[in-house]
Amino acid sequence: MALPFLPGNSSNRQLGKERFHKSQHFDVINRLPVLVGSEKPGIGGELLLGQKIKPKFSVYPRGQGSDLPAWVAFDKQVLCFEAYFQEAVPETQTETYRIRKFKIYFYMEDDTIQVVEPEYKNSGIPQGTFIHRQRIPLPPPNDDRFYNIFHFNINQQMVLHSRTFTLTSCDAFTRDFLTRLGVQLNESISVPEDPYTSLREQIEKNIKPLRPYERWDTLKQFLENDRKVLRFFCLWDDTESAFGNPHELVLLYYLADDTIEIREVTSQIPRGDTVPKFLCRGKLPKHGPAQMKQPGMAADRTVLNVLASTTQGQRFILDSLKTGAVHEEFYKDSDLTVGGEINVWGRRVLITDCDNFTKEYYRLRYGIEDFTPVQYKAPPDPKPPRMMPPYNGFGSEEDSLGFCKNLLPKPPQRDFHKFMEKDRCGLDSHVLNFHAKMVTNNPIDTTRVFVISFYLSDDSISVFERPTKNSGGLGGKFLKRGRVKKPGQELFKSERSEYFTAQDLYVGATLCIHNRSFLLLGADEYALSYMEKHAEEFPKANVGNIISKLRSIPKDKQSEVRRFLTLSDPSSTGLIPYESFRGLLTGLDYGLSEHEVLVLGRSFSGPVEQPEVDVGLMLAVAKHFLKKQSFDDMPAMARAFAHQDRHKTGHLSAKEMRTICKGFHLPLPEKLLGNLLSRYSDGDEIDYHAFLTGLNWLENQGPEVMPEDTVKFDLNVAFDKGEASQKTVNYSSLLENVFIVSSNNADPTASIIS
Repeated sequence: MALPFLPGNSSNRQLGKERFHKSQHFDVINRLPVLVGSEKPGIGGELLLGQKIKPKFSVYPRGQGSDLPAWVAFDKQVLCFEAYFQEAVPETQTETYRIRKFKIYFYMEDDTIQVVEPEYKNSGIPQGTFIHRQRIPLPPPNDDRFYNIFHFNINQQMVLHSRTFTLTSCDAFTRDFLTRLGVQLNESISVPEDPYTSLREQIEKNIKPLRPYERWDTLKQFLENDRKVLRFFCLWDDTESAFGNPHELVLLYYLADDTIEIREVTSQIPRGDTVPKFLCRGKLPKHGPAQMKQPGMAADRTVLNVLASTTQGQRFILDSLKTGAVHEEFYKDSDLTVGGEINVWGRRVLITDCDNFTKEYYRLRYGIEDFTPVQYKAPPDPKPPRMMPPYNGFGSEEDSLGFCKNLLPKPPQRDFHKFMEKDRCGLDSHVLNFHAKMVTNNPIDTTRVFVISFYLSDDSISVFERPTKNSGGLGGKFLKRGRVKKPGQELFKSERSEYFTAQDLYVGATLCIHNRSFLLLGADEYALSYMEKHAEEFPKANVGNIISKLRSIPKDKQSEVRRFLTLSDPSSTGLIPYESFRGLLTGLDYGLSEHEVLVLGRSFSGPVEQPEVDVGLMLAVAKHFLKKQSFDDMPAMARAFAHQDRHKTGHLSAKEMRTICKGFHLPLPEKLLGNLLSRYSDGDEIDYHAFLTGLNWLENQGPEVMPEDTVKFDLNVAFDKGEASQKTVNYSSLLENVFIVSSNNADPTASIIS
């Protein structure tokens, strides 16, 4: 039932349309208005009533792929057909027609056609592209249309620009593509025989040489060995001639064509005698110079006889046995060896050496392994040492030495590589700190405590004096950083002065620094660990050397050591205090220094129980630091803790507490802050109200603390000498490594490392 034609009941036919333009139906051709709209669509591209438009290009059936245009979907896809046409050849007796073969290419992206004629030898006609790529119209009366893909089939004739081509076959891709489109292809046919081509093939078969020519195939050698050159270093001794000198030469052997080129080392040529090349590139005969050959002697072929006259057809016979051929030997790569001699046009040239590429070539090709160079140069005379004037006392010795070496003095150069390797890198400071005291008869100076720091980056030393309460001394910097000379050296001398190095500093050593003697009593953990880790640089920290010294003890002394160690351990635990162990080794006089005893005790140390620090002492020290820095941001820290406490439990994690303390720059040492957080922790959380109450020095005044208590938490340097008395030594393991293992040739440090 049709709806009445009323507003709201009729559908809008323009819905979904995107094109609303009108086609152009009129045009001006040859100055005349012409109607050209017979094949033009209506408005928006819609066909008019009863109008049928022939497609301009090939129409492919719609598949399941994307709706891409043909110039994108069929880009670089070409159909190939083989074809021929018969061309008449007038006014000739040998042929009346000729069959010409072609390849027809159909480009599917734009329906263009290209015709190409393959090149044949001695065809006599220009070949190649016969018809350039273009769209070709159909023959009349359909010349208003063009060839498309459906006009091609095998065993079918096509007229291309008045030339009738017969399609004979196609390639596999073309057959498969047309079959998928539904085109039924005919069977392939053969190309008719061309009489002229058959005649040319018969003539070429009848032309045979009387004897096979010798062919020298050098292309393979050139392709395999191009840019491969053997380099030899040679010597031509010309000292026997007047004003002659030895000449150093470089021989280049080109593997591509077996030619040789020789050049002379330019640095050995006297000025004015420079030549571009000693021998130009070419084949080098072995027996040169030879007698000059007559014309015709050196030829590729030898002619035995010539018949007939000079005007008529001549015939000649070649010498197949080569009875008169001249054979000449040339140098090959197998004739060149290090230590051998070659004849270079009468000059005896000695091969002394070769480069690495040449050695590898002879090693792979001939299996030669001996490439010992020939020594032909006398060793140079030793240079006399340069005498330097003595130091005059102005500036540093290195700076004064620069005035003696150069007319324009340069500043002393520091060891940059050592500086980059041993400078501070993160937590690795490369600074060795030692605890020392002054060796003097003055009772006041004997109580002074010093810290001697050795910087590995530039071998400099600095001395710092610890402040001592009620000592009368201010403490602080005692010696600024710099290199220190060893005592007992003359001031004004030509030789360089000796300075203290890292190997001169060890526990028990005495250093004389600017007429002040210091005894090293201990070292921090970093210094001891660094010296033990780099035992090859520090002999005093090498456990293997220390054990070797102990193994050299006589047998009777070894029994005394076992007896003393056993008596020092009445409980038979295998452990003795470090002080007893130290007293034994220093009392027996085995030649061990204090540092070696300390390293040995550390290597065989037993378990150490750390004493528990009183919480009240830690709070008193913490209040001392806060009061010293006038820290009064406790209310702000309380608000920050409360803000971080989302659930209002009054507890926070240790990580959150540490983060807030760092954010407020709480002036407490890292060790002290970590100990306080661990003591206030209840499981995984900390009561921040109790933590702030304990640190509030404004409301809760703490007791006075001693300086040594603050130093315990303040200084990051904890010298091992003070803690060694609390350690124990596993003497049973020591005896096993020193005395039992010594019976065989085992590594003394094997058990320690394991």
